[in-house]
Amino acid sequence: MIIKNGQIADPAAKRLYFSDLRIEDGKILEISPSLTPRTGEEVLDAEGLVVAPGLVDTHVHFRDPGFTYKEDLHTGALSAAKGGFTTVVCMANTSPVVDNTATLNDILTRAENEDIHIRQAASVSRSLKGEEMTDMAALKAAGACGFTDDGIPLRNAAFLYRAMEEACALDVPISLHEEDPSFIKNNGINHGSVSEQLGIYGSPAIAEESLVARDCLLALRSNAHVVIQHISSGRSVELVRTFKAMGAKLHAEATPHHFTLTEDAVSKYGTLAKMNPPLRTEDDRLALIHGLADGTIDLIATDHAPHSAEEKARSITAAPSGIIGLETALSLGITELVRPGHLTLLELLEKMTVNPAQLYHLPAGKIAAEEAADLVIFNPDEEWSPEGYASRSSNSPFTGWKLYGKIKMTLCRGKIIYTD
Repeated sequence: MIIKNGQIADPAAKRLYFSDLRIEDGKILEISPSLTPRTGEEVLDAEGLVVAPGLVDTHVHFRDPGFTYKEDLHTGALSAAKGGFTTVVCMANTSPVVDNTATLNDILTRAENEDIHIRQAASVSRSLKGEEMTDMAALKAAGACGFTDDGIPLRNAAFLYRAMEEACALDVPISLHEEDPSFIKNNGINHGSVSEQLGIYGSPAIAEESLVARDCLLALRSNAHVVIQHISSGRSVELVRTFKAMGAKLHAEATPHHFTLTEDAVSKYGTLAKMNPPLRTEDDRLALIHGLADGTIDLIATDHAPHSAEEKARSITAAPSGIIGLETALSLGITELVRPGHLTLLELLEKMTVNPAQLYHLPAGKIAAEEAADLVIFNPDEEWSPEGYASRSSNSPFTGWKLYGKIKMTLCRGKIIYTD
């Protein structure tokens, strides 16, 4: 197969240039400005389009096993492919929890049947209780690419510090959900003007900031690669910035919904704008964008969190938190970050490809000879509106929005797995 006439976006090399790509046996064989097709060779014309590494999302919930009425490995993979993602890392808060090698092996074995690369994080603590550490060495040997109790904070600092030391020894990242429940009365909604209008207390930013402050210090002391998941507070961004300057191996995720929306979205979209941590103020949103621009926040991850329509139809306090995000992430990045001039296209792609790949030691994020032919082809200037989803769920506030950046094709292992 040859991809001709495309604009190659290679964030690993920080290069944007025009060239053709020849793909063979699932890898990029040749890169040249004018390749001549061989007899019978398939030709894809990418004129006017950008050809970039397949996107990498290090924070998704495919709900498999245990909650497959919301999503499963197959529908999650379809959703990822439609969004331009060729590699994802699934969280461990399934049922049963991924705290043992049997559950991990089951997921990874079934994942081999899907068209994208599905990686799996294991939990830090057994049954997500924050009390007994999992056998992290055995889980890594069985294929776990990182560790997280995402969805539940690790409240015991000494326990977490020991886990960080183990993660450091194993050279894998440990990712943290930073919300201290002792501050929270109603999760998923920021404690602020909108929560007051709703007559509820909500979740104040200090619930996140207090744990971020603690864990930045633990990261500095442990020397572990520590990920602050779905960061939402401007003060949290400043804490990460400060401790990074001190030498901590900190990483921070920003989700598209947190850099796009504020707490006001709850008034318009109701439970579709309810998530943990919650959407916060405009000042917080702008602080996240500043953190993305100066490199404090080095990852963009979706926290793809499917829920059924029936669940999201409950009251604002009873409905579960979370939205789907795989199919709109790149477009929201282009619409909200690139077009307004906060990031260049290469800087956006860096946070969605090479940075997460390097952190998790994944063979992804590069366009070069002998690298995997995992690619996304898109038109950054084409306007479109999300209306239907490949995900089993459709809980998104972005349905019907006018977005820029239309994905035309996704390839994984040199195979076309999605086409517009």
